[in-house]
Amino acid sequence: MPKMNVEKKEKKAEKRKKQKQHVAQKGELESETEPKKKTQKLQAPKEEEELTAEERRKLERKLKKERKKKEKQLMREAGISTKKAEPQKPSGSERALAYLTSWSETPEEWKFQKTRQTWLLLHMYDKEKVPDKYFTVLLDYLQGLQGSARDITVQKAEAFMKEFDGSDVEDPKLLEKCERIRQVLQLLS
Repeated sequence: MPKMNVEKKEKKAEKRKKQKQHVAQKGELESETEPKKKTQKLQAPKEEEELTAEERRKLERKLKKERKKKEKQLMREAGISTKKAEPQKPSGSERALAYLTSWSETPEEWKFQKTRQTWLLLHMYDKEKVPDKYFTVLLDYLQGLQGSARDITVQKAEAFMKEFDGSDVEDPKLLEKCERIRQVLQLLS
């Protein structure tokens, strides 16, 4: 009796091997005739039913990989780019201003983000990076500033004021920056 089981297993293994080869050959022929199809289901004869589900999956993945490889090669030969264009990520300023807007408009959904706050604190005096309409919201945001962030912001603003008080420059950008610094100092002091 054990001898028969061994023989049956060997026969099944040989059958599976032949079926795999048959299915692989059939898949190659299909992919050569229809290279633009992205997904093709294997339609094998009844013999394939003896393949285990895992073996079928492995075989399908292998065939899919080969089809994609051939498809890419045909695309390259035709001169069509195979790389997908990545969508542009929002810049640091866009993210920080969106963070500030979220804080003011939807406080229940807003979540503190250290990097966004740091960016805002570093660039709050630059009118080009933080426009006036956002600066008023930023002043409201700064009222809730706590701890070392508040202390450092005040120290930097005082240092900027000392620097600008010593110079008599009539540059309009510097005057705007000085005005913003004064507003921040009045608010936080």
